[in-house]
Amino acid sequence: MLHSEALAGKHAFVTGGGRGIGASVARALLLHGARVTVSGRNADALERTAAELAGLGEIGHVIVDVGSASSVAGAFGNARSRFGAVDMLVNNAGQAQSAPFAATDEALWQQMLAVNLTGAFHCTQAALPDMLASGWGRIVNVVSTAGLTGYKYVSAYCAAKHGVIGLTRSLALELATKGITVNAVCPGYTETDIVREAIANIVAKTGRSEAAALADLTAGNPQKRLVQPEEVANAVAWLCLPGSDAMNGQALAVAGGEIL
Repeated sequence: MLHSEALAGKHAFVTGGGRGIGASVARALLLHGARVTVSGRNADALERTAAELAGLGEIGHVIVDVGSASSVAGAFGNARSRFGAVDMLVNNAGQAQSAPFAATDEALWQQMLAVNLTGAFHCTQAALPDMLASGWGRIVNVVSTAGLTGYKYVSAYCAAKHGVIGLTRSLALELATKGITVNAVCPGYTETDIVREAIANIVAKTGRSEAAALADLTAGNPQKRLVQPEEVANAVAWLCLPGSDAMNGQALAVAGGEIL
């Protein structure tokens, strides 16, 4: 991706920014001139990503538990003290756990809602006052194709991700005249730690090979491959760039044609 100054002077807050899609999003936004705060729970991962990307522009990192309103408030306060008001929010933090519905207990259900849905709620509420004050903003929710369709054995995860799509569409209408757009990007199976953990889980439970487990996960993608984090990041960056202003309330599948 070429460097540009299209987002110069803008501050982006990226959750789940220490690795995978979040780190790729941070890189893409830096390359367009934005100042970026990456956030998450793993201090080592955040520090490593910030150090790796420091040569591309201004980047900082803050610890946050998106499921906690007080943690989110503190993290946004720290981010503002360094880079000023938040102009762009990328709600990327997520967690996936699988279980048959009958074996899904309340703790798993609440954990999936807390990280995947309530986290987006907390962070959006924290970022929105800055955007309303400036009359410009971009909110991009990194969801999943699980927000657009159903998958077996991840009912809690699917329910949470469907909830984020509903939040996206509702808020997009509410803010449509405020200079703020709200969209979702929905990756299919992407080459991240979450998918590597899913493959390891399949191998452990079934005794199948890693290659066979990977083939199962990519079977639904017409391109028969995993999506790359950079491909998701490119979609996120485009929704933040000038010229994407009419994109609002959309849920873009980045999945090789899996969702048509």
